[in-house]
Amino acid sequence: MNERRLISSGSPFESAYGYSRAVADGDFVFISGTTGYDYATMAMPEDVADQARNIYKTIAAVLAEADAGLGDIVRLQTFVTDPQWCEPALRVQGEIFGQIRPAASIYVVTALLRPEMKIEIEATARIKPRV
Repeated sequence: MNERRLISSGSPFESAYGYSRAVADGDFVFISGTTGYDYATMAMPEDVADQARNIYKTIAAVLAEADAGLGDIVRLQTFVTDPQWCEPALRVQGEIFGQIRPAASIYVVTALLRPEMKIEIEATARIKPRV
């Protein structure tokens, strides 16, 4: 039986706010809402598509630590703070998940934690048995 594992991206938000970037539990990996920071530099690009690309890089790294990959994602939930950012965010999603095609939703919300955050994405992955 797989044990529950906490996975960190190294973001200072995780320890400060008491959460894990992801929790691997059994066959599932639950990835917390992730914003577009480059966590190595704590830089946030202005462009929402670039923020989305950073998010997917963070998610891919977290999944690799859980012995999984982007192809294991079964659910995406995307939150943007302006309707005009849906299309660029979804284009990036299409570039990455065009063949994977997880269940996905996009929501327009009033705001995220900080004004520079235009997009936040949560994901759930189910690790397939490796043969």
